[in-house]
Amino acid sequence: MTIITGTAPTSATAPIPSKWDAAAAAGKSEPELLLYRSNLLGSDKRITNFGGGNTSAKVMQKDPLTGAMVEVLWVKGSGGDVGSMKLDGFSTLYMEKLRALKGIYRGPEHEDEMVGYLPHCTFNLNPRAASIDTPLHAYVPFPHVDHMHPDAVIAIAASKNSKALTKEIFGEDIGWLPWRRPGYQLGLWLEKFVLENPKARGVVLESHGLFTWGKTAHECYEITLEIINKASSWFAGQSAGKPAFGGAKHTALPVEKRRAVAAKLMPALRGLIGQEERKVGHFDDQAAVLEFVGANDMPALAALGTSCPDHFLRTKIRPLVVAYDPAADNLDAVLAGLPEAVAAYRGDYAGYYERCKHANSPAMRDANAVVYLVPGVGMITFAKDKATARIAGEFYVNAINVMRGASTVSEYVGLSEQEAFDIEYWLLEEAKLQRMPKPKSLAGRVALVTGGAGGIGRATAERLLGEGACVVLADIDEAALAATSAELGRRFTGDNVRTALVNVTQENAVIAAFAEAAVEYGGLDILVSNAGISSSAPIEDTPLEMWNRNIDILATGYFLVSREAFRLFKKQKLGGAVAFVASKNGLAASPNAAAYCTAKAAEIHLARCLALEGAGDGIRVNVVNPDAVLRGSKIWTGEWREQRAAAYNMKPDELEEHYRQRSMLKRNVLPEDIAEAIYFLVSDMSAKSTGNIMNVDAGNAQSFTR
Repeated sequence: MTIITGTAPTSATAPIPSKWDAAAAAGKSEPELLLYRSNLLGSDKRITNFGGGNTSAKVMQKDPLTGAMVEVLWVKGSGGDVGSMKLDGFSTLYMEKLRALKGIYRGPEHEDEMVGYLPHCTFNLNPRAASIDTPLHAYVPFPHVDHMHPDAVIAIAASKNSKALTKEIFGEDIGWLPWRRPGYQLGLWLEKFVLENPKARGVVLESHGLFTWGKTAHECYEITLEIINKASSWFAGQSAGKPAFGGAKHTALPVEKRRAVAAKLMPALRGLIGQEERKVGHFDDQAAVLEFVGANDMPALAALGTSCPDHFLRTKIRPLVVAYDPAADNLDAVLAGLPEAVAAYRGDYAGYYERCKHANSPAMRDANAVVYLVPGVGMITFAKDKATARIAGEFYVNAINVMRGASTVSEYVGLSEQEAFDIEYWLLEEAKLQRMPKPKSLAGRVALVTGGAGGIGRATAERLLGEGACVVLADIDEAALAATSAELGRRFTGDNVRTALVNVTQENAVIAAFAEAAVEYGGLDILVSNAGISSSAPIEDTPLEMWNRNIDILATGYFLVSREAFRLFKKQKLGGAVAFVASKNGLAASPNAAAYCTAKAAEIHLARCLALEGAGDGIRVNVVNPDAVLRGSKIWTGEWREQRAAAYNMKPDELEEHYRQRSMLKRNVLPEDIAEAIYFLVSDMSAKSTGNIMNVDAGNAQSFTR
């Protein structure tokens, strides 16, 4: 294993409080108490990270076949998160059958094959797959077991003298086991330790985490908290007054400058690493990150990688350190050198793969870094979706905390290359990856939708989100924007929805919105230019203000957002897709609407120009022409509806039927219909189409393009 000596403090924090509520726990069954305990533990990231750790309970239940009472292991199944899981997230297995597996175990060199026997132990036909950690819980001879990944304990586990530190801090109360990859053999080691140390209440696993156990769910929970708090308190005492990571080398930039640097770096990085598979970015400049990226020891520590297997699987062998100097502000030089830096990382990763691979190893996966450290600025992470990128960042913050603690009191020890490889390319891990569902059609894509809080914009955002895209909703209506974002965030997770309060006629506001999109998601793939207004007046009654307002929003606004989208697209060199929401009125004249029709015609011709300009860079520009989309549309509220009704000499509530009857197909056009056309034009289904106009108007001969 590789090591580094350093000095760094663990900031003193308040102890983790017990959240156990006797009244809330009263009357719960043992499986329900297990879930209650699990959710409490997972609610605090000081206890375990997202998706990390697992919990279990051994419960007496009636066998559905024999009616006899049998002992059943309830244990967190493969995947999932203890903080948010439900009862269906647990695997259930017969303890009698799990114990019988010892009779067919052929030894450590064959331990992986034992995973294949776990389904044969399933109780009550539970479809939840059992995890590799099942034997670790099964063979601990206590009813309740917790396995957590608290930073304070992993800092002990990742120290060079981990065993001695464990003894110093916990005495005989908590034991220690040397590093071993999770699996069947480690389960047997745990059982042996507990039987030989009946007074111990837990064990530290080297370079891994903490196991604790108890006779009841409540006791187990309290023991887990007690041990973590004891470790945290000990580190706080040891770290007082010591400089972190060898002291500061770089001073963090002001927050606005940090985000400005990230907004330029992230699209460049995204373009370099997204040629084979689109990536979504996440930016983190919290205090712990800034302290680490600005420290003297950061490059050496970063090169060692992480220790805990859960950290490593999320963050890869090591991060890429970006050669940015905040004092010199050498961003231009950094951007120019990024292709070489990314290529060098890929080469190093390929070398690691070649050095460590086995005859039956899976093929090398994506060789790009997940974590990018930028001195004075923060941390950037990229992954196949926003949640994965964010969680990877959270895991690396856990790793930072571990490195801080370990180098304070000892020497931080990272996993050796071979051990790291054997986890990353574990055949069982590969099998899990192969079971993952196929990505949706817009996975890894980022879209910005102007007029995002209106009927068409909202329907479009919903359609794109449903296909896996991340969406930035841009609108001038703050209240509607907040309401739309909240609803879509509930349905598609908050990770995938961001907002930008934007007046598309204001150049600086548009530039700022696209910069925010770059910081929040790493770049852009799709622009839906949909911001709109409506006006109606005979030409002799059309004031200059009305004319200018139409041109400002429907022509100038479309120009400004398109220009910023093109700038981002060209930085990334990944192509792009633009969809303009124009109107039937851009092709066919309407009475008393000269300003509106002219501005819409300008939109359409702008799209033609941009299609011509963008083609060489793989940027496609197409137009959707709606007509009479009344439902949910903000432009049809108020005077516009009354004015159009007056133009046709009818009542406002007769207008929708008028438009339906006017259409060739005699059908109403809805926001969802426009959204479907937009999705087609920005997705790979139309990859060979640009410069097109798609009418979605239920048929109107006047707007036929030919």
